[in-house]
Amino acid sequence: MHDNHLSRHAQQVLTVTQGKPHLHGPGADPSIARSWLRCLEDYHLDPALSMAPTVLEHGRVLESRERLQQVLQIAGTEMSSLHQQLSGAGHAVLLTDARGVILNCVTAPAERKIFERAGLWLGADWSEACEGTNGIGTCLVERQSLTIHQDEHFRGRHTGLTCSASPVFDPHGELLAVLDVSSARHDVSRQSQFHTMALVNLSAKMIESCYFLRCFDNQWLLRFHLQAESVGLFSEGLLAFDGEGRISAVNQSALNLLGHIRGGLLGKPVEAFFDCSLDELLGRASINASASWPLRTRDGRNLFALLRGQSRSIAAPIIKSPVAPQQSRPAGICLGDTSLQEDFRKALRVFERDVPLLINGETGSGKEAFAKAVHNASQRCEKSFVALNCAAIPESLIESELFGYRGGSFTGARKDGMRGKLQQADGGTLFLDEIGDMPLALQTRLLRVLEDRQVVPIGGEPEAVNVRIISATHRNLLGRVEDGSFREDLYYRLNGLEVALPALRERTDKSQLLDFLLAEEAGSDAVLIEEPARQALLGFAWPGNVRQLRNVLRTLAALCDGGRIGLADLPAMIRQALPQTDMAPAPSEHPLEDAERLALLNALEQTRWHMTHTAEQLGVSRNTLYRKLRKHGLSRSL
Repeated sequence: MHDNHLSRHAQQVLTVTQGKPHLHGPGADPSIARSWLRCLEDYHLDPALSMAPTVLEHGRVLESRERLQQVLQIAGTEMSSLHQQLSGAGHAVLLTDARGVILNCVTAPAERKIFERAGLWLGADWSEACEGTNGIGTCLVERQSLTIHQDEHFRGRHTGLTCSASPVFDPHGELLAVLDVSSARHDVSRQSQFHTMALVNLSAKMIESCYFLRCFDNQWLLRFHLQAESVGLFSEGLLAFDGEGRISAVNQSALNLLGHIRGGLLGKPVEAFFDCSLDELLGRASINASASWPLRTRDGRNLFALLRGQSRSIAAPIIKSPVAPQQSRPAGICLGDTSLQEDFRKALRVFERDVPLLINGETGSGKEAFAKAVHNASQRCEKSFVALNCAAIPESLIESELFGYRGGSFTGARKDGMRGKLQQADGGTLFLDEIGDMPLALQTRLLRVLEDRQVVPIGGEPEAVNVRIISATHRNLLGRVEDGSFREDLYYRLNGLEVALPALRERTDKSQLLDFLLAEEAGSDAVLIEEPARQALLGFAWPGNVRQLRNVLRTLAALCDGGRIGLADLPAMIRQALPQTDMAPAPSEHPLEDAERLALLNALEQTRWHMTHTAEQLGVSRNTLYRKLRKHGLSRSL
């Protein structure tokens, strides 16, 4: 039966590539037909041949991950969030480098083997030249978001997969990575991928923008858009320039808004493109810029912009006062909850005595923020705070990330080796997030480090380290001790003091936390939340905890007009959770269509029903967007 399927698929591929009419099925899509032709004529692949994927050596995967270290850090949280938004089951969220090599994968542990059997392994090369037409490889060639659904794959062995992929570009317009969501379920329809593709595209753009901002953290960064409320969103234009006002980098949105090609901007004075002098522009700068202002281009385009950087008018050096070893009010965290205050006080006292902390709490409850606040309030505040998420790093790479390795210790290793997180945190603090997901073999090595105060890099000699450990988990570690997946001696070694962070719904300082987070996200802007909106925010369940609340407030602060946030400005999911006077409706019989409708509504609200911007945000054409609106009966009057 399997051989028959491969033969039929191979015949279908040959029929299309020979130029015969094919009005239905995968060959009807010109981009699929082009890709199939490349696979036959350029790569000389056989669609019926079933073979294991090409997998890079361990050392080369480590080297690739190190090159994209910042991207992987940014993408890790976004990939986990994307997996949760897709309800997890049946999906693998993948990130590859610009060659199509898989560098990270987020999926349910119980489903990992399913995707590995499909060839989605860490280090696997999914370029078109190796695996034929597929989401990752074809996205790299076409340089645009796309979905490859089942029989649209070139190789017959991949026709059980459905893959939606989006490119991630660096600040210079070069392909940096590909974000992909793959499903091995046979009941996935191509139509159902509309919602998935929209989410993948949004996540890829978020990673792209965050990477741009991080790359030019030490330069002036101009952020602009045609609409004031869109400045600060991922669809904004980003333009970095140096101290002499010469343009260093621009993203694609900036090129589109300015109507120039990249080569016509780079290295040129920024004032050559905007109707103001460099001094006037720098006078508008702010370290925490959040208020946009009108900016006119030399060719008469009206934009809204903000400029991140130190204002020229306040550029005089600032003399810092000595940092106190302990701060009564730690920065970067809200401790209005009295029990949380007491937990923080205890945590700081024992941390100063070199007692390990174990922080327990739901995902998004602020475990890393709590740990960093303890570090910053301690006598180690001037030293490094190094974080390692044990769940976000593939199991085969976590040893190298944690302990480092000596040059030439294995095939593909870098000549000068790599310092691990323990060495990087020497003299400071190492934060081990999701410690419950650390492999057993590494638990043994970590225990030895804690006892001997020495770290042994792979292939190297022991090195003394002076590091304090704060670990965190959302799991029941004692339960994992009982089932044998976590070492009992390590548990008691890490659990000098256990701090249980409350979920957001359980905190008594929700109102204070709301104001604290809004002030951080609004920066220098004065933003007021109207009382009905405030009560709706305080009454929402917040399954994603503080992280979810912060993301919502960031969006609201960026979009609010006149410095006020009303009930109508809140996301649909929060408004829909408000108490209803009528009886609640019965569960939907069409949850997938409802999810697609909700995704459309959210995107439309974010762009204020601007159809072109909505289509760009969702990664679809305007015709497709209008067709979806008619299908769901959506109109501006809603």
